[in-house]
Amino acid sequence: MTAASSSPAQKAIVDAREVRKEYRLGGQVVRALDGVTLRINPGEFVAIMGPSGSGKSTLMNLIGGLDVPSSGSMSVMGHDLAALTQNQMAQMRNRHIGFVFQQFNLLPRTPALRQVMLPASYAGTARSVAAERARHCLEAVDLAHRIDHCPSELSGGQQQRVAIARALVNDPEILLADEPTGALDSSTSREIMRLFAELNSRGKCVIVVTHDRETASYAERVVTFRDGRIVPNEQTGDGTQEAAA
Repeated sequence: MTAASSSPAQKAIVDAREVRKEYRLGGQVVRALDGVTLRINPGEFVAIMGPSGSGKSTLMNLIGGLDVPSSGSMSVMGHDLAALTQNQMAQMRNRHIGFVFQQFNLLPRTPALRQVMLPASYAGTARSVAAERARHCLEAVDLAHRIDHCPSELSGGQQQRVAIARALVNDPEILLADEPTGALDSSTSREIMRLFAELNSRGKCVIVVTHDRETASYAERVVTFRDGRIVPNEQTGDGTQEAAA
């Protein structure tokens, strides 16, 4: 299955229009995003690239419902983020978005199975059902033999696989990964990115925020940020380009 193209006729899973985000630091106003317009459709695999301070992490926070724009509109899964209450935002995140972080964010003394069960438990899923889902997700990332192991007993790549299984347990439409290979060696990084590509081939929308070109090369589309704006691509003129295979 090939990731979806960015067709205007298709209903976007992420729809940002003229989004600006400003922060106050002391007496100064810092504009992290400056008029960003971006559509991401269901089933796409998109890499968001840029150097530190380019705005890519701010955009990730908006897509993940961790923040709202200062101006412009931001819609995720058809929900206008500015119109949601804090509780509604939390429900939207837990149901529709799976997060994967650079540092794994695993509980140090908790076995893999219980780590993966957590989002389902927070969603009110019965313990037996959450455990069954968690086992299935660990099987999907080839860790069925490690369900009783704590993070200290796992390699970096295995810890990231646990984190990916945890992101999958509520069957979200979007997987949002922030520098998912930043704490891994190059061989393990390729292994993790191949896993994301496989999950995308099964229909998941995968959005990876990265500064690394090799990581971005696994995506179907690359969006480059600089100084809070999308950098226009010479070929398309819209800041996007096809990633190299």
